[in-house]
Amino acid sequence: MSRVKRGPYPRRRHKRVLAQVEGFWGGRKNHYRQAMHVLWKSWQYAYVGRKLRKRDMRRLWITRINAACRQNGTTYSKLIASLKRAGVELDRKVLADMAVADSAAFQQLTQLAARAG
Repeated sequence: MSRVKRGPYPRRRHKRVLAQVEGFWGGRKNHYRQAMHVLWKSWQYAYVGRKLRKRDMRRLWITRINAACRQNGTTYSKLIASLKRAGVELDRKVLADMAVADSAAFQQLTQLAARAG
């Protein structure tokens, strides 16, 4: 009795999976069943990581804005509240970029917020 070799489509699928787990340790890199388990787990980590990256970036932006605010004599919370009252609709990503790249414009923004608040 001879073994069943399955054919081209499963082989193509197996090769694709094993190419994705290249560099893993032990049987994870060359045994299809183990490779599938760690590949699923890597997809889960990647999904969660995409959410965590958004959270981390927001924290970084807030830290940068707060540091620039304190150089201009105010705090992050006061600036955000004053900007809302003044009707300035800039998100934290843009504010952080201004704080780092264009400190003069950020200083004008803090002065505008101080007048509004």
